[in-house]
Amino acid sequence: MTGRGGSGPSGGAADRPWWSDAVVYQIYPRSFADSDGDGIGDLRGITAHLDHLSALGVDVLWLSPVYRSPQADNGYDVSDYQDVDPVFGTLADLDDLLDQVHARGLRLVMDLVVNHTSDEHAWFVDSRSAADSARRDWYIWRPPRPGTVGGTPGAEPNNWGSAFGGPAWTFDPSTGEYYLHLFTPKQPDLNWANPQVRSAVHAMMTWWLDRGVDGFRMDVINFIDKAVDLPDGSAVPGSRFGDGGPHYVNGPRLHGYLREMNERVFARSPRPCLAVGETPGVGVADAVLFTDPARHELDMVFQFEHAELDRGRQRWVHRPLDLRDLKESLGRWQRGLAETGWNSLYLSNHDQARLVSRYGDDLRFRYESATALATVLHLHRGTPYVYQGEELGMTNYPFGGIDDFQDVEAVELFREATEVQGVDPQEVLAGLRLLSRDNARTPMQWDATAHAGFSTGTPWLAVNPNHTEVNAAAQVGVPGSVFDYYRRLIALRHTEPTVAVGDFTMLLPQDTRIYALLRTLGATGVLAIANLSGETVIVPDLPERSRWAGAEVVLRNYHRAPDGPGAAADGDALRSLGPWEARVLRRRDGR
Repeated sequence: MTGRGGSGPSGGAADRPWWSDAVVYQIYPRSFADSDGDGIGDLRGITAHLDHLSALGVDVLWLSPVYRSPQADNGYDVSDYQDVDPVFGTLADLDDLLDQVHARGLRLVMDLVVNHTSDEHAWFVDSRSAADSARRDWYIWRPPRPGTVGGTPGAEPNNWGSAFGGPAWTFDPSTGEYYLHLFTPKQPDLNWANPQVRSAVHAMMTWWLDRGVDGFRMDVINFIDKAVDLPDGSAVPGSRFGDGGPHYVNGPRLHGYLREMNERVFARSPRPCLAVGETPGVGVADAVLFTDPARHELDMVFQFEHAELDRGRQRWVHRPLDLRDLKESLGRWQRGLAETGWNSLYLSNHDQARLVSRYGDDLRFRYESATALATVLHLHRGTPYVYQGEELGMTNYPFGGIDDFQDVEAVELFREATEVQGVDPQEVLAGLRLLSRDNARTPMQWDATAHAGFSTGTPWLAVNPNHTEVNAAAQVGVPGSVFDYYRRLIALRHTEPTVAVGDFTMLLPQDTRIYALLRTLGATGVLAIANLSGETVIVPDLPERSRWAGAEVVLRNYHRAPDGPGAAADGDALRSLGPWEARVLRRRDGR
């Protein structure tokens, strides 16, 4: 398999994959650091801030797309897979970044977007040039429905809707057919059933690995196998489109495509690489198959079940999170992949609103809720992902009207809801302000100066006004900061094997405020407990409570008592917890 060095994650350090105790840091390049003053982050800006990652203690840098692109979807519409978009720099800049990353003992993982390309990619330009083009079958073309006129409503080959609103088909008058795009019309889907497409993708991936890249995070990789007959999807209440998901999510040929990719790309790499699949709609049983080392497909998957618990069916609709649902979801994934496979752990990324605003309390308890949520996440079994700014407790932006948003998803959802469905614009805006992806994409807050030290020019997306208080300069090297807590949390995973690969037990699954979990490995037990509410709570009975009374406190986010290895738990460690208080205890006497 790609990154595995031995028998599996339950063995000793030499026998398990290198990523079993690693932490990944995601960078969204256009929002991280701008080196040339054009208002858009770039590769040289990332290189200049690598010491920030080293100070945090992470192991892997995951780089969101920097390929050449028209930027219709902020780089997830690739027009040339083997070049860097000038807005981010040059291939030489990327090579320098790779060298500097490796010099610090870090690895770099690229985003791989191969479910679709840009409509400006040379492959698609050729494909749409004529019905008999040599690359016509590299994409998915179909004639209008029988008895209809192409380009008119209802003439689309099926009733699928795009993820960003509108139909999943666009009519091309020059050839009289429609092409499929599960996302924007600027992102036509590749036809993975064509072996020439797969070979071209494999060659491109190998080119990057040969250049020094350490693996890929594969965007919506479980969408690449579409049903041959492309049938209509079942009706969706409140929508004019059908649910096409069952006909392109986890298709029957998908596992074969992934095994072929592994055989032709990763297995031939001279060094261990990382293969992460973003897999919306995947279930636990599917994930076991994807990540079973014996099947040679993926190392881990990104699943979205827990990330959708506070959304309605329409992505702008918010509903309050029930903590029991989050525990049920994450606990089921922990149990499901306990013996075979591996979890990726995240609560934040470029597609999710800011963690502390969405699940925490960014007004009264920003530090406490940011660190409590981090404690819960990082003490699960799997590979944790930190999204840029999460380690600072960055918050959602105070968006006003729809003109403040730039994300294509937010704009299309607003248009669909207000113009087609007739929903009150203020109702839609209320949901987008909390859930929009733009919240995660505001510039990184480096210091309290103008534009947060992100750029000397005008940022492409406005900087959060709270950057004067929430910034890296005020936190790095400062005890008691969110950054310092993340640093210690990451160090705990590196130094305590129980956190990396120990068994997992969810405690108090029905409690609506307390999140408690137990990790065990041999004679060592690690207990993480957090109050995810704004009130002081009395902790219900825990199994073997008395045995934890004198346990070592290895981490806590409150500063009222000594911290660090060797500190004994005070008397109320398991009796009461303050608002958003979190503690991690360790004992060496076994279960």
